[in-house]
Amino acid sequence: MPATPERQTVDIDGHRLVLTHLDRVVFPATGHTKARLLHYYAQIAPALVPHAAGRPASFVRAPDGPGGQRWFAKRPPNGTPEWATTTEAGVHEPETYVVVDSTATVVAMANLGAYEIHVPQWTVTSGPEAHDRLVLDLDPGDGADLVLCCRVAERLRQLLDDDDLAAYPVTSGSKGLHLYTPLEPDTPEAAAVGYAKALAVRLQGEHPGLVVATMNRSARPGKVFIDWSQNASAKTTACPYTLRLRDRPTVASPVTWDEIAACRDPAELSFAPEDVLARVAAHGDPLAALASGTGRGRLP
Repeated sequence: MPATPERQTVDIDGHRLVLTHLDRVVFPATGHTKARLLHYYAQIAPALVPHAAGRPASFVRAPDGPGGQRWFAKRPPNGTPEWATTTEAGVHEPETYVVVDSTATVVAMANLGAYEIHVPQWTVTSGPEAHDRLVLDLDPGDGADLVLCCRVAERLRQLLDDDDLAAYPVTSGSKGLHLYTPLEPDTPEAAAVGYAKALAVRLQGEHPGLVVATMNRSARPGKVFIDWSQNASAKTTACPYTLRLRDRPTVASPVTWDEIAACRDPAELSFAPEDVLARVAAHGDPLAALASGTGRGRLP
C-alpha cells in the first residue's frame, strides 16, 4: 500500500475502502503517519485476525494520535462499512460489536482512528459464560519494570506447566506482559477467574516483596501486579499485534520464552510496528497455537 497520497481508494478482500488523511502524523515522536500505520495493519492482519476473529471487539479511538482526544468504543464507530461483520453480544445485555475477522476490517477500523483492538477471553459462539483462554496481565508498579515481569512470568509458567497448561507470553505494548493459556471452550468464567486469582495469590505469598495480587494501587509500587480480573467476562485485553497509543507506536507483540529468559532491559522487548513485521516475516506467529486452540487445557 503506497504511503504518500493524502487520500487513496484501495480494494481489500473484495471490498473498496477510501483511506483518508494519509499524511497525518499520528505519532509526532517518531513521525509515523496514518499511512504507515495502515500499512502495518494491512501487513500484520494475517497474524492478528486469528486472535480476534469470533470475538466481540472494542477499540481505543484516537484519530489525532496519543496527544489528542481518545475514547474507548464498544459500538461500531461511525463510518463502519456495511459489509463489516457485527454481532449482538454482551454480559448484562446485548450490544452491537464489530468482529475483526478480515484484513479489510482491520484496515477499515484503523482508517477510522480505531488504532487499538481489544477482545475478551470468550467467543460469540460460546458466549460470555464460557471462556476458551486464560490471561494473566503482569503490570509493573512504579519502581518495577518489564524485566521483573519476565521473572514473575517464568515462575507462572512453571505453575501452569504443573497443571498441564501451556503459557504464551505477549508484551502488552505498554509496560507489562500478558500470559495466555488456551482452555477447553466450555470453561466457566468463575473457574477462569478463580484459577487466575489463586495463581496470583500464590505468587504473592511466595514473593511478597515483588508480587501483589490486590487491586489496591497503593500496594503496587516496586512490585508486579498480577491482574487476574482480566478473566472476567466483562473485561477485554489488548489483542495480540494491536498497536498501542503511547508516545511512540508500540505493539502488543508475542515473544518467545528464550527472549523472556534473556531479558535484562525493558527496551529489549519493546517493538515498533516495523520490528514486528520483520519478526513475523522471519519466524511466523509464535502465538499460532493459541489461536488454533492447540494444546487446550482443562483447569484443575
